[in-house]
Amino acid sequence: MTATPVTPSAASHPHFPTSSLHDLMYGHIYASALRAVVLHGIADLLADGARTADELAERSGTRTVPLRRILRLLAARGLFSENADGTFGLTEAGADLRTGVPGSRHAGVLLFTDEMYQRSADGLADTLRTGQPGFDAAYGVPFFTHLAETPDASRLFDTGMTSLTGGVNELLAGSYPFPDSGTVVDVAGGRGGLLREVLTRSPGLTGVLFDRPGTVADHLLDTAELAGRWRTEGGDLFTAVPEGGDLYLLKNILHDWPDDDCLRILGTVRRAMTPGTRLLVIDAVLPADGTPHPAFALDVVMLMMLQGRERTAAEFEVLLEGAGFRMVRVVPTPALTSVVEAEAI
Repeated sequence: MTATPVTPSAASHPHFPTSSLHDLMYGHIYASALRAVVLHGIADLLADGARTADELAERSGTRTVPLRRILRLLAARGLFSENADGTFGLTEAGADLRTGVPGSRHAGVLLFTDEMYQRSADGLADTLRTGQPGFDAAYGVPFFTHLAETPDASRLFDTGMTSLTGGVNELLAGSYPFPDSGTVVDVAGGRGGLLREVLTRSPGLTGVLFDRPGTVADHLLDTAELAGRWRTEGGDLFTAVPEGGDLYLLKNILHDWPDDDCLRILGTVRRAMTPGTRLLVIDAVLPADGTPHPAFALDVVMLMMLQGRERTAAEFEVLLEGAGFRMVRVVPTPALTSVVEAEAI
């Protein structure tokens, strides 16, 4: 028999504050509760069906009463169900917290709830006064310098970003008409998740994955289907990128940097290209009229972690023209990001 969910709706309680202000005030509590259940693998323990808090506590090495209270909180947010028989189950949204499944957000949650992000967010009040990222104040060095000097943080970042972009890569690869032949160069492409999807969908393409040496060493391209169709290259995107590509990708890169550094990156890529070669900048494109958009939150992440920002289509066009490109079009996708297509001139 299927357990019947009984988690009450907040909206049904006459004294429950459902305003956006309430959600904002308690946001850090939800994030910390989410991190706690992810660290203890609760979603994996519910993969085969609902369990009581006692069972979950015994299997996870936690205490029943605190666990029940945290699960009730997250059930109210739609990640778990609290059932009439006293058990807790996974919802469709909560299923993404499992490990080792397609679309898993497990590592992504651990990244975005890590102290690197928490401490940086705590510094936003100072950022308003100084204009400097909270991360720099908290750690004494810029974010990417910290990653280069701290292997554990670098691994956390790489695995977290792979987790967060896994399903997105499929959407992106299916939203743009990639060519049937030629070579695609994924600049600062991480572990190659997007490149793998593109090559899988276009069997006539070959690919080059370019990123930091330590990152490309942990690539995801070594599959039988892609054998002989790819290579990796380590380096610095501010210095030089692989030449001779027919199509270049910059996914979630420009939003990490201020305009002057974006021009340096785009200039490096342009020098590797011949006129007419296409570049795909894959980033969130903000609405110019201020229409609510989830990327506004990502824009503040860039503010607190880096010197970067999300941009409107017009702002992308200015950058591209300043580096020797002509913006061709913006291709929307079902994901948070869009594809800004440009041509080297």
